[in-house]
Formats: sequence, C-alpha cells, structure tokens
Amino acid sequence: MRAFVTGGGGFLGLAIVRELRARGDDVTSYSRSPHAQVEALGARCVAGDLADVRSLRDAMRGADVVFHTAAKAGVWGDAREYRKTNFDGTLNVLAAALENRVPKLVHTSSPSVCFDGKDHLDASNDVPISARFLAEYPRSKAQAEIAALAANGKSGLSTCALRPHLIVGPGDPHLLPRVVERARAGRLVVVGTGRNSISITDVTNAAHAHVQAADRLKPGAAHAGKAYFLGQSEPVELWTWLGAVLSRLGLPAPKRRMPLALAYAAGWMCEGAWTLLRRASEPPMTRFLALQLARSHTYDLAPARRDFGYEELVSLDEATERIIADLAARIAAGTLVAR
Repeated sequence: MRAFVTGGGGFLGLAIVRELRARGDDVTSYSRSPHAQVEALGARCVAGDLADVRSLRDAMRGADVVFHTAAKAGVWGDAREYRKTNFDGTLNVLAAALENRVPKLVHTSSPSVCFDGKDHLDASNDVPISARFLAEYPRSKAQAEIAALAANGKSGLSTCALRPHLIVGPGDPHLLPRVVERARAGRLVVVGTGRNSISITDVTNAAHAHVQAADRLKPGAAHAGKAYFLGQSEPVELWTWLGAVLSRLGLPAPKRRMPLALAYAAGWMCEGAWTLLRRASEPPMTRFLALQLARSHTYDLAPARRDFGYEELVSLDEATERIIADLAARIAAGTLVAR
C-alpha cells in the first residue's frame, strides 16, 4: 500500500507510520518540517503546509490511501487559526485526494465534536454532532469531520472518520506531561466530584484502528461515510487513575477540589480576561476544560468492532504501565516537556 499521512511526525501520525512501515507499506509523511524519527523508519518526508493545495496534490500523487491526522489542538486560541488548519486544511486534503483519484481516506476526528457539556456514558455512533461549542478546536474539528464524510462516494473516494479519546502512550507530548507539570507545581485540582469515568486510548491502539479501517475501506463498506469512537475497552475513573499514576511516579495526587460550577465560572472569567488583554497564552481554566475535567466520557466500541474489525492490541493495564515507564524515564532524563 502507498500511504500518505498528514502530520506523520506527530504523536498519532508517527504511530501510524510505524505500523505501516513495519508491514512493508510505502509511506509519505506530510508535515510542516521533516522529522528524523519518520525518516529513520524508512518513510519519505515532505515539508509542506495544509494551506498549500499544489504541494499537497504533488506529494499525494500515486497514493492508495490518505490518513489525515494533522490538526491544531488546544482549548484556546484564534478561531481563524483553528479554522485555517482544521477545516480549510481538511478541505485542501480532500481536494488533493479527489484530484489524484485516491480511493480511500481515513480522517482523524475527535469525540469533542459531540461534546454537549453533559455526561456521555458508553456513547455510541448515534450521538449527534454538538449544536453548541465552547472552544474553537471542537468547532473546527466538527466542520472538518462533516466535510470528510460528505466526500464519501465522490470520484470513487471512500472516507470514514475515527474519534480516539485522550490518546496516551510513550512519547505523549501533550496530555500527561501537562498533568505531571501541574502536579509538580502543586496546581493540579480535582474538578467536580472526582468520580467521573473516561475512556483513554493507547496510541498503538489508535494507530492500529486507523490502519484496520483503511484496509477494509471501499465503496459500500459498512464504515464508509461514518464516524467511530475509539478508546480502551475498559474506562477509568479519571481522578483515581491519575492519582495512581502520579503516586507511581513519586508525585502527590491532587487533594484540592473545585466544584464544577466554580470551575466553570472561573473559566468564563479567564476567557473574558484573556480576550480583553489579547493574550495568546492558554488560560489556566476555560469553560470547555472545566466540563471536560468533570464530566464522564466513555464510548461503545461495538460499532468499530462490527464494521471494520477493530481489535485492541494494548490492554488498559499494559497501557498504564507503558505510560508510567515512559514518564518516569523522561522525568529522570529531564526531558518531560509538554507542548
């Protein structure tokens, strides 16, 4: 298979490149700059921007499948930047795929496109796209997912979207390094009751799901034109699980608690202040983050298993041990830096 991976140097993108190369597929990674780790796997690196349709078209020529993982993540930032990367960038990837008559495209979406501020327990594919967004990331990702699925069936292109929840694992540059930094500084606070359950997704499982979905994607496939949640088969109680991970790392578990209503109000005030002062940095709290930290988000994997044969390669216990070992090594080496 000749695969084209946007964001191939990113956390998920690199895991997809690694799995494809391990089985002998030809891979081109497209990102803003070359990545030594990608090249070391024997993949071709092309430096380019999602805004450059001509560059995308040329780099994608001859591909059998596109994995579109590149995105701007975060809970705060300029709406124009999120739209430019996540929505407009996706439109450009789709245009290049259609022009090159690529037969299949797997789009990486997010469960946040469906987040309405309420608990989602064992949520399945029938959960609708949210009608209201408190952050530009889920808004732009929802627009991108809709566009990617709408392209299914055009010019012979089959598409699907996958929504992995909280991707974790060795090399995590975002989620858990931030938690560790806050715990070390004594700034980690339990938001809400502390009893909310969530699904996490080991990065190896997320990558494997993308490859499985691509392998079975074709016109008329059960998952063509649809979106699927991904996560570990077992959810975790967020704050209990984080406390156990921090304890294993010799760090204090959070003891301070903040009611959701207070955290939500603090987020509202922070957003107002950051907007008024035109600060580019991320506020310590936002309304979206408060709800994400306090609500339950667990997902039903039955549709992914049924429609494209998703199987979990890394169990929850193994995923947790991998996380602890990786974080411990990075703390010891002084290289734990959250981006």
